[in-house]
Amino acid sequence: MLEETAYGLHWRLTVPALAVKREVLLPMVGRYNVANALAALAAAVHIGLDVDDACERLETFSGVAGRMERVLVTDIDIPFNVIVDFAHTPDSLHKALQAVRPQTQQRLIVVIGAAGERDPGKRTGLATVALQGADYAVFTEEDSRSEDIHAILQTMADAATKLGTEGKHFVRVADRREAIAHAIDYAQTGDTVLLAGKGHEASLERADTTLPWNEVDEAQRALRSRFNR
Repeated sequence: MLEETAYGLHWRLTVPALAVKREVLLPMVGRYNVANALAALAAAVHIGLDVDDACERLETFSGVAGRMERVLVTDIDIPFNVIVDFAHTPDSLHKALQAVRPQTQQRLIVVIGAAGERDPGKRTGLATVALQGADYAVFTEEDSRSEDIHAILQTMADAATKLGTEGKHFVRVADRREAIAHAIDYAQTGDTVLLAGKGHEASLERADTTLPWNEVDEAQRALRSRFNR
């Protein structure tokens, strides 16, 4: 049994040799994390840890920073999911959207950009995958460096218009902080907001400056602003 819910991965662990049969709630996103959890449990038992104790530890483990990381705010009951992930290539974005879709009750919203001074061919692919995999996309900056962010976003928009309508299926918001706020303000109960591309990175590079950056902090800031906390 494996159920993907808004709260994480709910699954049943059965180990006849150890007389173990119990349910586990892993507060993470993506079915592949159950396989990772099983590998961790096997290693823990191999070195002598009690399997029930190990399962209880798993139920408090939210994963690696910036990798399918669920954003929480302690004093706000958020009616939709917000997830931060490092996906910054067309293939990784496709997999990230596939991973969060089963836990999304309503619309899937993605915030994604494309880096300047890096493979420009990814821009069309990222935009295409965003329109194919999400219900609404917000195109924004991702380390634009010396390139004109508006030119990067134009390339993405050109690809996106082959699959959807600007203003309805996607928008351009050049400033990443504003893009995150827009996506969170747009989200409704049962939606999922995937903030893709920055993950764990601690800076945001622009032509004239490098800003300190924390994607989770930015998401929490936007959530507090929306819910007036």
